[in-house]
Amino acid sequence: MQIKIPYWGEELTVSLPEQNIGEIVYPNTVEIRPEKEVLFDALNSPVDFKSFDDFAKGNEPILFIINDATRPTPSARIIDLLWDKILNKSIKFLVATGAHRAPSKDEYLEIFGYHFRELEKKIFSHDSKNEAGNVFVGVTKNGTEVFFNKLVIEAEKIVYITSVEPHYFAGYTGGAKSFLPGISGYETIERNHELALNATAKALVTEGNPVRDDIKEAYDCIAKDKQIFSIQTVLNKDHKIYYCACGETHKAFKLACEKAKDVFSVEIRDRADIVVAVAPYPMDIDLYQSQKAIDNSKLALNPNGILILVSSCRKGIGGESFIKLLSEARNPDEVFDKIEKGYKLGYHKAAKMAEIMKWASLWAYTNLKPELLNRIFIKGYTNLQEAIEATLKEKGNEKILFMMDASLTVPRIAQRIFHKRKFIHGPTVDKKVKNHIKLDDLFVD
Repeated sequence: MQIKIPYWGEELTVSLPEQNIGEIVYPNTVEIRPEKEVLFDALNSPVDFKSFDDFAKGNEPILFIINDATRPTPSARIIDLLWDKILNKSIKFLVATGAHRAPSKDEYLEIFGYHFRELEKKIFSHDSKNEAGNVFVGVTKNGTEVFFNKLVIEAEKIVYITSVEPHYFAGYTGGAKSFLPGISGYETIERNHELALNATAKALVTEGNPVRDDIKEAYDCIAKDKQIFSIQTVLNKDHKIYYCACGETHKAFKLACEKAKDVFSVEIRDRADIVVAVAPYPMDIDLYQSQKAIDNSKLALNPNGILILVSSCRKGIGGESFIKLLSEARNPDEVFDKIEKGYKLGYHKAAKMAEIMKWASLWAYTNLKPELLNRIFIKGYTNLQEAIEATLKEKGNEKILFMMDASLTVPRIAQRIFHKRKFIHGPTVDKKVKNHIKLDDLFVD
């Protein structure tokens, strides 16, 4: 049987005996309304605002904050929809790169669409390391010194366009994340991302997540003195707009998270010994971003299993610090020893990978050289068919689970349903089992 796997805008074909094909997991299918209808409804009925038109009234300049090319945010389509409303206004656009590099020319065209030529002189890319371009605004309870891009500090009116999907340590993308890390100073981002080492910093969790709490507090340092209108989209598996929440940042973000969970929190029957984790475009931009596919897919993998990352890594490695840390460590445990001696931005990425390496094997099919991957405890392959066949030789006649959009999809194990008030194990429960199961877990309502 043949399986089609997305890869760098194309498709790869792998052949497998039917008995070795397990679940093929995509984001959930949701009902899609016409895109303009979804957006107009959100713009005309925002949270804590009358409408976008009302927000945009007046002669005050408007600063737009836009995601960079590492996100699937449909910025160009939204700008096109707003074009007639902002054409004659004083506007600027700031690309929220966080600690990433500035977009390439092709990426600018991708972000802004056919309006790029008209907007080119009004577009600025955030530089987290430009000390002169970032302004101190306060300190969070965590001790994060917050520096924001001076264009944001100078602006009276701000519109930011983002997308909300699961994020492996911030709970979800979107919301105030456009500000931290989006337009923050490098040290601000570094201090915030160190919190990702906390066990409660994980996908789908916002309440009690130290990373998200820090982000919210940093945003609140300036929000009270400005008019900020958020446009927060939720996409389906085909990157079509499923939902949009506009208006006040935190309330709109909460609404968008609920819808994002409907799309990207996917039920699977059980974990597998072999999982293929696909990082599709645009999350395949580099290994740094593709790691998110690994982190999500670990939830579908059995201990001692094999996880194969499939990602073009078309722009290379991405952040250098996490590769340097992994390559200098003799084993995954040493990664944590080095982090304890001093955290650097990117080390959280290495820690998340090393944690998995302690109980599973990571393999990869990418455009990166296998020798590079081998130095960081990942078995590199130049042929995906060979890699998959090798897993079956090593693990036996197993069923392979495919995560086709692993960068965004968060798998969860299906709950077993039993008769109300009847024990899972029949009329009696083994004493050893009972000691490890909460009583509430033995029943369903």
